[in-house]
Amino acid sequence: MVKILAALFVVSVAAAQPKAIDWAKADAETLEHFTKIVQINSADPGGSEKPMVDYLKAVLDKEGIETKVYEIENFADPSIHRPNLLARLKGSGKKRPILLMGHTDTVNIDPKKWKHGPFSAHREDGYIYGRGTLDDKPDVVACLMTMLLLKRQGVKLDRDVIFLAESGEEGATSVGIAFMVNQHYDAIDAEYCLAEGGQVTRINGKIRNVSVETTEKLPSGVRLVATGVAGHGSMPLRSNPVAHLAQAVARVAAWQPPMRMNDTTRTYFERLATVVGPEERDRFNGLLNPDKTDAIQEYLAINDPFHNSMLRTSISPNIIKAGYRFNVIPSEAEASLDIRALPDEDLPKFYEQLKSVINDPSIKIVRESFNSRPPAAPSSLSNEAFKTIETLSQKHYPGVPVLPTMMTGATDMSFLRAKGMQCYGLGPIMDAEDIQKGFSYHSDQERIVEAALYRHAKFHYEIVEQLAAAK
Repeated sequence: MVKILAALFVVSVAAAQPKAIDWAKADAETLEHFTKIVQINSADPGGSEKPMVDYLKAVLDKEGIETKVYEIENFADPSIHRPNLLARLKGSGKKRPILLMGHTDTVNIDPKKWKHGPFSAHREDGYIYGRGTLDDKPDVVACLMTMLLLKRQGVKLDRDVIFLAESGEEGATSVGIAFMVNQHYDAIDAEYCLAEGGQVTRINGKIRNVSVETTEKLPSGVRLVATGVAGHGSMPLRSNPVAHLAQAVARVAAWQPPMRMNDTTRTYFERLATVVGPEERDRFNGLLNPDKTDAIQEYLAINDPFHNSMLRTSISPNIIKAGYRFNVIPSEAEASLDIRALPDEDLPKFYEQLKSVINDPSIKIVRESFNSRPPAAPSSLSNEAFKTIETLSQKHYPGVPVLPTMMTGATDMSFLRAKGMQCYGLGPIMDAEDIQKGFSYHSDQERIVEAALYRHAKFHYEIVEQLAAAK
């Protein structure tokens, strides 16, 4: 009897185990979905997210996965649709949900500059070309495949798995994440979120590190407005706004706001120092050495602007407007400054510092009102989600360090972090050399390594399965 019961137990356990995933078949399906969504023009402006949402919804509905569309009403033009799609696999409720997020919009394109069609999903030499092949359709398809595979495998879940295909990330958050957070947060409320922002960096064909976005700088902006007396160009005036503005811009450009690290950036530089050459290792390890830090920071400002920006709130003067005739001294001139603030920056205090640096009463600092994101604390490096990402990174990218990273750009995770959600940005393999070659995010020849797409989707699935499956 004992042997019979034991045999029945073994059979019942075996029957309860989901069969192994055929990853070759899953890769083929990943490519099919990816190709179709890249071929959809969802650029803003110029395209629409609605065809993307229609496609994703049809795929999910066919699998019997619960979906719902959320869309803010466009009073100015009811014909314009910018929907958000939500899909949910329900768990037992033992744990709070996990949210998977990818944005369906892309930046716009200039068709004349593309060798391959921007919506061709052209495959060549191991790459797939097209707008959105890096930003952010790999995440959209990874989320989609994760939902499909969890459902097909019959994975029992201890937490709901939610997929949000959001609109408007590239500059219209009011129709996307801001709308969902402000009006439908109960539908997306979760303990953890996985989204864009990370990257697996490959240099000269060798993977160097896995970057996981755990915090980000906050985009802000000001205009410097110089005013003076208009006059004839043949009689120079000391009050000339162009001259005052030029001096102000020069002072701002020369100013290096103070370095300040957080848990993410401190851990980032400590771990990065273990995989770089001796010169870089000495620089990164010496950042907090008072005898070396000034020289190191100056070196980074000149030679490594990305890492210099990670250390501080940054300012870049990007637009200058002044004058309308060669022989007329204008009464006004202005410059636009792109400010990327550290997550905990006290911006009112920072603007006062900026005013002191400029030190010119004829210059007014006017804060720009644009698509801002809320400040939020960095996500934890010690919880279940981050530890799972670290563990599975070693499976997929053995021997490669995981670097918690602060983005110098911005994502929609800031809205979620501000609500207390722990968010982590993932990403596929990208060749560092592609940035200089013009194959990177938002470029005119945007492309992804095809094998990296499949690896990203599998990595994504295994993280979610590990975090959500019933134990």
